[in-house]
Amino acid sequence: MTSRVDGMALVIDIKDPLAVTAVSTIRAGDTDALRRLLTERPQLATARLADPDGSTTRTLLHVLTDWPGLFPGGAATVGVLVAAGADVNARFTGPHTETPLHWAASCDDVDVLDALLDAGADIDADGAVIGGGTPLDDAVAFTQWRAAQRLVDRGARTTLWHAAALGLMDRLHGHVNGPHRPAPAEISDALWGACHGGRLPAAEFLVDEGADVNRIPGWERLTPLDAAIRSGTGTVADWLRGRGAVTAAELDQR
Repeated sequence: MTSRVDGMALVIDIKDPLAVTAVSTIRAGDTDALRRLLTERPQLATARLADPDGSTTRTLLHVLTDWPGLFPGGAATVGVLVAAGADVNARFTGPHTETPLHWAASCDDVDVLDALLDAGADIDADGAVIGGGTPLDDAVAFTQWRAAQRLVDRGARTTLWHAAALGLMDRLHGHVNGPHRPAPAEISDALWGACHGGRLPAAEFLVDEGADVNRIPGWERLTPLDAAIRSGTGTVADWLRGRGAVTAAELDQR
């Protein structure tokens, strides 16, 4: 077995036969086989699986929630791993520090998301690939709308951006008309989020509040119209056109 101990955790090469067996068992949803494996090798519950060059490590809960996710029996697998000692808030190590909840949100895996939260996962953990943010940031950015709504329902902290992208009108009004009105650029970026989410009422409200229909945000060279077209929401795209919106390509031709 290609392994070492780092602090209290066993680190195993992801190509090691033991790691391969653990990964295949989890992805098959074979909880009985997983229990037997964890009984024979209890250190696996908290082990880190390392890429061959050692640049990244992840836990078995990360394996369960890795893209594309939605592996059979996911919620039950969370229960088996947690009962064996797995840390629901363990961090990926590498270019970001996402928890398993970040990854479940990015895969729209609501059953596993619920199981992780029930087991004590931090709903507002930072470290996302999206601006170092929360699982909700990942879900909204990657258009995983079921997961995003479930996170909100379970108490995730929401921002102006989240409210716009999810069409949470009461929260959107609260952010814009509260004691600390957002800057014009923030309102325009929120419009981009509303178009990304295909939320016409939110887009209408934000334009009425002064949002720039042609603002290109700092994270992607797309106008709100581009975002609406990509989201497949023709109603929003048509409405934007009626308000003078253009695509980034059209802006470049001006």
